[in-house]
Amino acid sequence: MKIKTLLFMVLLTGSLQAQTKVWFDTDLMIGMPDKTPREVDDGITLIMALKQPQIEIVGISSITYVDYSYDVINKILKWHHKGTVIPVYKGSPNADDLGVENDGTRALYQALKKEKLTILALGPMTNIATLIQNHPDIIPQIEKISICAARTPGLLFNPGNGKLNVFDYNYEFDYKSMDVVLHSSIPLVFAGYEPSSYTFIGNIDLASLDQNEEADKWLFDVVQPWMEKNEKYFGVRGFIPFDCSTLGVITHPEYFTYYKDIPIKVNYKKNDAIKVQPTVLYKNFLEVSYKFKSKKKVDYAIRALQGFEEKILETLSVKN
Repeated sequence: MKIKTLLFMVLLTGSLQAQTKVWFDTDLMIGMPDKTPREVDDGITLIMALKQPQIEIVGISSITYVDYSYDVINKILKWHHKGTVIPVYKGSPNADDLGVENDGTRALYQALKKEKLTILALGPMTNIATLIQNHPDIIPQIEKISICAARTPGLLFNPGNGKLNVFDYNYEFDYKSMDVVLHSSIPLVFAGYEPSSYTFIGNIDLASLDQNEEADKWLFDVVQPWMEKNEKYFGVRGFIPFDCSTLGVITHPEYFTYYKDIPIKVNYKKNDAIKVQPTVLYKNFLEVSYKFKSKKKVDYAIRALQGFEEKILETLSVKN
């Protein structure tokens, strides 16, 4: 019995030591009242992240809609997190003020002074680029940034059945900030549309949610308008949880295939999402290819493997 107890303690200690310290930067919009339903994947990714023993979230910063997201993030934390308090900070309100400090960038800088962190970047890069630009001394403290953006050449962002192409929101919304990140020495891993397109959440996948639980009922209710919007524009009732892949390459890297050390480059080309950007005939594309000669190389997730979707779904209920 003593040997078994000792072995358990050794394994537990090793698990705790291997825990990755993470900063969570998000443009969370889930449930936001607006003329059109807003994406829900940031909220689902936060719920998933809170259930992962492989990581410890040391802080959360918001970008865009920061007043709304501040309250919702704290509500999700109240429901799904029972450990040490995770501080939440408001970041750039419009993702258009590169270099302007905010509560989020100041808090991230102080957190990095204490210890090295991995950053999950689920929205435009304004907060992170502001930190890098204003405080280059802190760059060695950033272990890695996992980013929801980029594509392989010729890849259409085309959820569903091909009715509509969308654009690389997190890159295009603030490409100047992405340029700052790309020109830094920080290791980067990109996991956006391409690997996420192999996962899909529909109503049947939410069967584990308990309608008698406030948190579960809230989640079920707020994703329904987003599902309806996807059905209208893409022909499928459900959605791709994009940001879950950005988290997954940190918590479940074995569930993805990758292009390792692949060159990344910005290319100016004809717009392939003209229906949703009718006034933009040509634009920048953030692309990866081994044919590129660019010096900056990144890791790029190509595909989420079978089983990763289940890893998402098993975390969504407040009871899990």
